[in-house]
Amino acid sequence: MYDGAARWMLRGGIDQWRPGGKDAAHFRERIAGGEVWLACHGGREVGAYELWWEDEQAWGRRAPVAGYVHRLMTVRGAAPAGTGRALLAHAEGRIAAAGRTVARLDCLTGNPRLRTYYEAAGYRAVGEEPGKLAADGTRYGVTLMERALPGEPVIRP
Repeated sequence: MYDGAARWMLRGGIDQWRPGGKDAAHFRERIAGGEVWLACHGGREVGAYELWWEDEQAWGRRAPVAGYVHRLMTVRGAAPAGTGRALLAHAEGRIAAAGRTVARLDCLTGNPRLRTYYEAAGYRAVGEEPGKLAADGTRYGVTLMERALPGEPVIRP
């Protein structure tokens, strides 16, 4: 699923993910942690995301008020319209159920289409991390985005 999403991005001129950029060991580790979620339709997996409870690499050390959504993806041509938003809403529900009040994510600074997608879902840009470290040792810039979840007001450290 990841490689398919990466190929779709590259065909569309989006330089964000690369086929083979995350191997099976990465996903096994995340699954073992219990926070990889799949969307299914017609007996087939059509979308997924990872939920992290901290993300110091992009966000630095922060108070535990947020959950961090990573690798939100869908299978083009198989996922019904709205699958990505449904996965995002599920992540926000998991975060709120854990007693946290903010959903956070990051997207490649050079990907205005993805930023627009997240803004339409209620996220707002709150900063930039110009030197996030990739698995291959290179660095890249990301836009930090967050959405306050219903409940208590957001208090930042």
